[in-house]
Amino acid sequence: MSKSTAAARYAQALFELAVKHGQTEKIEEDLRTVRQVFTQTPELSQLLQSPKWSKVQKKQLIEKSFSGISQHVLNTMYILVDRRRNNEMVELADEYINRALDARGTAVAHVSSATKLSDADKEAISASFAPQVGKQRLDIHNHVDSALLGGIRIRIGNRIFDGTLRNKLNRLERELKR
Repeated sequence: MSKSTAAARYAQALFELAVKHGQTEKIEEDLRTVRQVFTQTPELSQLLQSPKWSKVQKKQLIEKSFSGISQHVLNTMYILVDRRRNNEMVELADEYINRALDARGTAVAHVSSATKLSDADKEAISASFAPQVGKQRLDIHNHVDSALLGGIRIRIGNRIFDGTLRNKLNRLERELKR
C-alpha cells in the first residue's frame, strides 16, 4: 500500500477525470503499464531523479518511453515532474488501480497454495471470500508455496485467512497443551 498522501491525491484527481471521460479501464491499463515499466527499469527512475536533466528533457523522456498511453496519464506524469514528485509514479499507479478495483467491487487476493489453483478453485474462493470483505468478486493472484503441506492462505488487504494444514496442526497442538 502507498504511504504517500500526494500520490493518493493525484490518483483521486486522475480517477475523477477518468470517470468524467469514461476512460477508467483505459487509464487503469495504462497505469499498469507505467507501474510495470518503472518497477522493471529502475534506471528510468534514476534518470528522472537526476538534477542534470531539465524538466523539459524529463518530459521528453516520458513522452518517448510511454508513447501509446492516454494523454491524461501523460499529463499527470508531467505534473509530477513539474512538482518534483517523479519518484511517486508507481505509488500513484497503485493508488489509482486500487480505486478502480474498489469502484468495480473487486479486491485483490493473494492466495498461497501447495499447488497451482484451477480456474474453478479461484472462482470458488472468490465466491466464498468476497462477501467476507464486502466485495462482489476477488482478483486472485496465486502463489505456489511448496513449503505448505496443504490448504490455502489468503491475504486480502490487511486481512489474512489461514486455512493451511500447518496452521491447523499448530492450533490443534495449542489446544492439546491446555
